[in-house]
Amino acid sequence: MAELPKAQPSARTRRRRSRAFPILGFVFTAIVLAWFFESQATTTLLFVRHAETVPDSGGDPPLSAAGRARAELLADFLESVDVVAGVDAIYASADRRTRQTADPLASRLGLRVATADPYQVEAFMQRVLRDHKGDVVLIVTHADVIPPLIEELHGSKHVKIAPDQYDSLYVVTIPWFGKVKTLHFRYALGMPLDTERGSESSGIGGSDRAVMPVAESTSE
Repeated sequence: MAELPKAQPSARTRRRRSRAFPILGFVFTAIVLAWFFESQATTTLLFVRHAETVPDSGGDPPLSAAGRARAELLADFLESVDVVAGVDAIYASADRRTRQTADPLASRLGLRVATADPYQVEAFMQRVLRDHKGDVVLIVTHADVIPPLIEELHGSKHVKIAPDQYDSLYVVTIPWFGKVKTLHFRYALGMPLDTERGSESSGIGGSDRAVMPVAESTSE
């Protein structure tokens, strides 16, 4: 019995197939691009100075009562601005005052405080950016090294911390593409006014109950 010839696809079917391939290619490309940009997420670094220390207590002083209260306030502040849930790592120097400032937040999050030398500015920032790409990282350090650390990240070049200023929080966002942004917060604004001149047991100044950024700057 002779074999019947196979039916050929109609012109309409061929047109549908020709349109389907570009659509599938577009969908695949969109998925790949979405994965790529997700993997290149913004890295956020939070810089704070250590809290107040016990005066005349040697080269590695512990926090004073005011400093311990401020360390708790720092953790409260980060929680109130909805950053605490996103903090992935915490760094401090080997000094007691920086580690004790970081401890309250670390305890709440169940994180270990990593030790690093902040004065090795370039190497330290390279380490953080390499190990914590796309993360939120808190760095508790000393007032004199915060400006060069931020500048190393191409953040603001106008960071100045007064000797008696302990409540500054600098937030540096580093996108995969675009400008680095630097935000400056004052996290002691949640304390009552009279504590500015209060006893050592509180000793944290503030002007009202609000929590707000006090300055913003951007750089390339």
